[in-house]
Amino acid sequence: MRGGRLDERTGAGVLAVGIVSLEFAAAVTNFVASTLLPVISADLDARAGLALLIAGSTLGLFVALPLASRVLRLLGTNGTLGTGIVVYIGGLVLSATARTAWVFALGQFANGLAGGLLAVFGIGSAIRHLDERLRLRVVAASSAMWILPALAGPAATLGLEHLVGWRWTLLVPVPFVFFGRLLVVRAVRGDPPDESGPRPLARTLLIPLGAAGVVLSTGWWPLAIAGAVVALAGMLTILPAGTARFRRGTPAALAVMVLFAVGYFGADSLITVLLTAGLRMSLGQAAIVLSAAPLAWGVTSLLAARFTSGRFPAAGLGLAALGTAVLAAGLVVAIPFAATAAAWAVGGVGVGLAYPVYIRGTTVGTSGFTAAELATAVITAECTGQLLGRAIGGTLSSTGGSAGLLASYALFAIVLTAAAGTARRTAITG
Repeated sequence: MRGGRLDERTGAGVLAVGIVSLEFAAAVTNFVASTLLPVISADLDARAGLALLIAGSTLGLFVALPLASRVLRLLGTNGTLGTGIVVYIGGLVLSATARTAWVFALGQFANGLAGGLLAVFGIGSAIRHLDERLRLRVVAASSAMWILPALAGPAATLGLEHLVGWRWTLLVPVPFVFFGRLLVVRAVRGDPPDESGPRPLARTLLIPLGAAGVVLSTGWWPLAIAGAVVALAGMLTILPAGTARFRRGTPAALAVMVLFAVGYFGADSLITVLLTAGLRMSLGQAAIVLSAAPLAWGVTSLLAARFTSGRFPAAGLGLAALGTAVLAAGLVVAIPFAATAAAWAVGGVGVGLAYPVYIRGTTVGTSGFTAAELATAVITAECTGQLLGRAIGGTLSSTGGSAGLLASYALFAIVLTAAAGTARRTAITG
């Protein structure tokens, strides 16, 4: 250590561990929130307003994305980290002490806002300080961080809620977040402020405006579709020029990430409905199928970290499309339970193989963006894709029953196939 700063090699290692720890914290937060949702909605008398409870963090995230580079430029690295952590803790405490659904949603909005700022900072730091090989390993390890929470999170959360109540249980992620942020601060303190020019604020705020339309549409499909269109327009403002045309390199990688998020996370958002209502499985069988994908995803990501071949993203996305198509076929032709579980596991394997696309989307040299802007673009691509996938799937499935589910999963398989077909354009060279 020299002058109070870590040497470059040690600092990169500390930053990598911090980022992986934060991914574990995000996984814990996700499973705690989703598991507690029925209990919270009952306690706050908000069974008819579940969208309000869910929407807060999503809207906060989308508000943070267009503001992140401005905050970094205004407050610097230390100021952004400090502000983000204070807002995160304040939002969590506000949600944990809420007596109404609106106050809970406001706390979740603050969490999403802080999480968005800190995520841009963390990914920007990784782009700035970690070489491609180390970033690939960090991405793989981050994917593996979802395995334990996926397997033990729901049961552990329900047990803790039974002992101390949902309000205290909601605070469980705080120590994990603090640990990760402490490591990130230790690794990157003193970084120079971001020097990028600001993007047009009015157009970038189309993303949270469109997101609000989607998440608050409460099943009214015209508003959901209009919101998705507005969010897509805002997304194209943030992403690099050439993304919509799949220009080779970073723009194509970001475009493929959008297609992947639409197809895979759209399918994932409806998987419980598909298994129980569409395929008539029991909750126990559905739980087995649900665990198959994150396990396969995490293990495959760890193995795929050894390779950077251009073949793997295309092959992986093709496997994800195949698994999704098999699930769609199950709505037409009866298939055994084992085949259904295997299909979703194959989809998880495909996701693990496809993650080198993420590395190609975070390479500054080919994009003309600074690290903070590119971090914002990466998060925007993935999160907007998720939003669009859920909006499309929710709209189709709510209007057509089993036929709507079939249309949704057929569409998701087609989108993933398109992502596989264009994945080779993500290669930065050749």
